[in-house]
Amino acid sequence: MEWKNVPPQADSAVSLVTKLMQNAGMFTLEKTTKAGRKGLITTAHGIIPTPVFMPVATAGAMKGITFSDLQTLGADMLLCNTYHLHLAPGEATVKDAGGLHSFIGWDKPILTDSGGFQVFSLEAIRKISDEGVEFRDHRSGDLHFIGPKEAMQIQHALGADIIMCFDECPASTAPRTAQIKAVERTLLWAKICKTEHLKLSKKNKNPPLLFGIVQGGLERDLREKCAKELIAIGFDGYAIGGLAVGESEEEMYTVLDWICPMLPEDKPRYLMGVGERHQLVAAIAKGIDMFDCVSPMREARHGNLWLSDGTKLKIRRADYANDHSPIDPDSPAPTSQKHTRAYLRHLLQIGERYGETIACLQNMAMILGTIRSVRKEIDETEER
Repeated sequence: MEWKNVPPQADSAVSLVTKLMQNAGMFTLEKTTKAGRKGLITTAHGIIPTPVFMPVATAGAMKGITFSDLQTLGADMLLCNTYHLHLAPGEATVKDAGGLHSFIGWDKPILTDSGGFQVFSLEAIRKISDEGVEFRDHRSGDLHFIGPKEAMQIQHALGADIIMCFDECPASTAPRTAQIKAVERTLLWAKICKTEHLKLSKKNKNPPLLFGIVQGGLERDLREKCAKELIAIGFDGYAIGGLAVGESEEEMYTVLDWICPMLPEDKPRYLMGVGERHQLVAAIAKGIDMFDCVSPMREARHGNLWLSDGTKLKIRRADYANDHSPIDPDSPAPTSQKHTRAYLRHLLQIGERYGETIACLQNMAMILGTIRSVRKEIDETEER
């Protein structure tokens, strides 16, 4: 794909008439082409154009950049982390503040993950049963428990627009025996999540959308079983989890080839934890609508910049100590047009936080710009 700079304002605004025609919770598939699908997800806090990338505001904030920065760069929604928000400040505090949007000061849609990935990554300090996961706070050592009911209760209290089922998420390369158990638990917990979600939704005039998560590692029969049974339960959208955690890119794409054709066309599809630009383009072409990943920000903080021409630049290298050219003259991020590579390298070398901000703005501009570029390509491609 040719990397194009499509500015944030290039996305046409959804008209008031269109908004009034949409019902909260509806996914409208506008177009399907060889480049991917284009659609709209309607939520209580606005309409999400898809494909969409969700910046990860783990504990309700982005490291190094503000929400105003994200709005300027064209972000349409955020992902916040249930595990971290449950530990601090706690969902009761967030609910008392009027919900997550009021608490953090973000008025567009928010998705919260279930916390499953985080608690399962705490292998040394957690115990799993069919009821859920008992684990210790990685900072204080305090004992906690999250199961499917608790995951629904926490996320409803947080007030997100889209919430995720609690699932078991082993590494994609884990043995088949582990994948079988994970699929069994994921399906058991999905049924409990759906029941609890429906109960809680009766008390909520704007209930969130609930997505199921397809697990099964690299085992085709397990992935297909999980997808079929989740579809039978019925969810507002379907995520593909357990990828980008050890397998090759080709293996990841193979799983998408198995599962995307099985998922309902009238529901959004979310590939969890994937965020390299070329991976997004490939996955969208296979039918994925939603993404999140910490990679753009993490790479930036380590001095690895993503550029408009599709290349990467390791700004900490000595080669750039006297490079007084702009960081990226074609970037949608004004700071990358204004500041030089030598200046950014200097800031990062001395640990000046503004350097991380400049780098993070660059990478976030690139990932959001890639999504806009694909949307434009879909607009210009003949419908399939």
